[in-house]
Amino acid sequence: MLAYLNGQFVPRATASIPVEDRGFIFGDGVYEVWRVVAGRLFENERHLARLESGLRELRIPAPEIVDRDAIESVARRLLADSGLIHGEATFYVEITRGVAPRTHQFPPAGTPPTVFAMANRFTPPDAVRARGASCITTPDIRWARCDIKTIQLLPNILAKQAAAERDAIDALMIRDGVVTESSHANIMAVIDGVVRTHPTDHRILAGVTRAVVLEIASELGIPVREEPFAEADIARADELFLVGTTTDVMPIVRVNDVVIAGGTPGVIAKRLHAELRARLDAKPAAERATSRAMASS
Repeated sequence: MLAYLNGQFVPRATASIPVEDRGFIFGDGVYEVWRVVAGRLFENERHLARLESGLRELRIPAPEIVDRDAIESVARRLLADSGLIHGEATFYVEITRGVAPRTHQFPPAGTPPTVFAMANRFTPPDAVRARGASCITTPDIRWARCDIKTIQLLPNILAKQAAAERDAIDALMIRDGVVTESSHANIMAVIDGVVRTHPTDHRILAGVTRAVVLEIASELGIPVREEPFAEADIARADELFLVGTTTDVMPIVRVNDVVIAGGTPGVIAKRLHAELRARLDAKPAAERATSRAMASS
């Protein structure tokens, strides 16, 4: 399998970076994960916009790959080499501040960023989705800029491990009594018939799938309020579900020892997932038009 590293396609097994790379030393960088269906990067524009935003916030110069055509070209090569043009996959891009002697301040101007990309096969967790998943709660001990998709993920790792040790799919993070998000997904609750989710501020990552699901809810006429809900609201929620690139819409039927909605996936989560799945499987409008033209010629 190939990887992309600093402008070159190399065998992933031999890809390496210098030990003074600031991503390795400091976690000084950002990353992005795309869902790929039939060789197509899902919601590419939104993912690119978030990647660009993270680079700006960290003041890392945007490398050439941060361009729609460039990133699609890299993805196609990696997907093809890995036999992932058909079926489902993920595409991962990481950009660090580059290689320089270890000092806390930025390296000299002109230090080139390190750029790494890879593709992996992905199987949606549909069996878990059908029965509903369990979560735990954990204090949200992350820094105050959770809106940046930084590679510094130690609090998320500790939260996810705590969930795994209790046979749960994820951990819901609690800050000042409010549910923010999970270790790697956004969280939504249906309370009194309204979908509630934390607004996009510095406390959460503005999830791409979150944005798509909120659009779908609006189209379906499902009431939505981008308003935090409290840890105390979990027990009275009609439904609870995770929303993310690799979770899609994942119903949560237990949190710690609290059973949600009788322990079965709810109607709203099912509707939202069905519509999201339809979007994942749909070809872009231009591609559909081309296919129709070819079929009629």
